[in-house]
Amino acid sequence: MKLFYFYGNLKVMKYIFLLLITGFAFCSCGKKVTFKENGFSKVEIVHIIEDSLLDVRAMEIVKNDAVFFLTSAGFGGVVYYTEVDDMTNFVYPIPMAHDSIKNNFRAFASTSKNGFALSIGSPARLYKIKNDEKIIVYTETHPKAFYDSMDFWNDEEGIAIGDATDGCLSIIITRDAGETWVKIPCSNLPKSTKNEGAFAASDTNIAIVGDNTWVATTAGRVYFSADKGKTWQVFDTPMVKKQDTEGIYSIDFYDALHGFAIGGDYTKPDAKAANKIRTKNGGKTWELVAENKNPGYRSCVQYIPNRAGKELVALGFKGIDYSNDSGNSWKHISNESFYTIRFLNDSVAYAAGAGRVSKLIFKQEI
Repeated sequence: MKLFYFYGNLKVMKYIFLLLITGFAFCSCGKKVTFKENGFSKVEIVHIIEDSLLDVRAMEIVKNDAVFFLTSAGFGGVVYYTEVDDMTNFVYPIPMAHDSIKNNFRAFASTSKNGFALSIGSPARLYKIKNDEKIIVYTETHPKAFYDSMDFWNDEEGIAIGDATDGCLSIIITRDAGETWVKIPCSNLPKSTKNEGAFAASDTNIAIVGDNTWVATTAGRVYFSADKGKTWQVFDTPMVKKQDTEGIYSIDFYDALHGFAIGGDYTKPDAKAANKIRTKNGGKTWELVAENKNPGYRSCVQYIPNRAGKELVALGFKGIDYSNDSGNSWKHISNESFYTIRFLNDSVAYAAGAGRVSKLIFKQEI
């Protein structure tokens, strides 16, 4: 399905559905699938939106049946999709430029009331979005400002992270439902390594379980906070990180102890050394898994929900891979290219990338 645009005034023609009058409240339509020991062997891919202007690297599933996708190329906007009542999609445009500076969005998060879109580069701008209303709630003009990912602990408290500026990672926090955001001073953070930052590839540099927060960086390090961003530690990992294009691209945690991270080098996507790591103790220590085995570089990894922390999916522009043994081994199940993925339930996910947003249905061959 194509999206339609008015290029002259940077507005987007909407499909005439009053989809967001009720805000962000939707009913669940996901169905749980019975666990099978031998796991999935294939994936059915249904393209929901196809358009050459799309370059989607951030997405969010809201209330188990609505998906919001943030575009980063061509224009800034939020694409909304739900299958409820056969409603399909439309776009809320975000102004492409202020003061002749174009916005490029790579991070998106939501609460039960609002969506939040964060642009990369300087000036970095964080928008609060509700229905057709778009308000800038944070701006940063530091010449090195570059924000990569965003998430919320709850409806009141959220976090966004970016590259290091004055000797520490950039971390901004809200405690008032996104109305105001405050940058953590370097005196309260571990010192960054040279050029440390995060890859704005899939909006999955942050993982949250309860009050616990993990942030993965280009330096192959994992920052950890047990108190929703008030205090921080940092742990080294064996992830490849010698070149500027190497490091951790994506991190996910199944529970407070078990986590997985993936990355590598997008300029050498077939390289398989030291690009997949796992922790069993909350990120304090990490081990290499599937060393020198597929997959190579991937931009996003996610645990499949309700699968006991054993099943994961990793994807990137080289395709989709699946593991049912906690990442020890992987099966390549599709060559389709995507940047980011989020699961609706334990067999259905949404993925997005260059030119498309798609529904992924994971299946087991009978």
